[in-house]
Amino acid sequence: MPKAREAAIFGAVVRRVRHEYEWTQEDLADRSGLTTTYVGQVERGDKVPSLSVVLRLAHALNVLPSVLLESFGHSVQRGLWRS
Repeated sequence: MPKAREAAIFGAVVRRVRHEYEWTQEDLADRSGLTTTYVGQVERGDKVPSLSVVLRLAHALNVLPSVLLESFGHSVQRGLWRS
């Protein structure tokens, strides 16, 4: 699985959770200590966030980090290991 696809999958989950709160990207940026530009890049899959950013986003969204990684199930992981 190309890195861009991994980032896009993660970004879509972040966007979905953010929308559940009816927050803007600016709201999430303020709560996570990130810039609005960076949050947008993560949601679009333009950036692959570090572990510390994943943890900051999870904390800001009041979810476990595993929620943000839920789309990376066994079938996706098998594809990652073959890369």
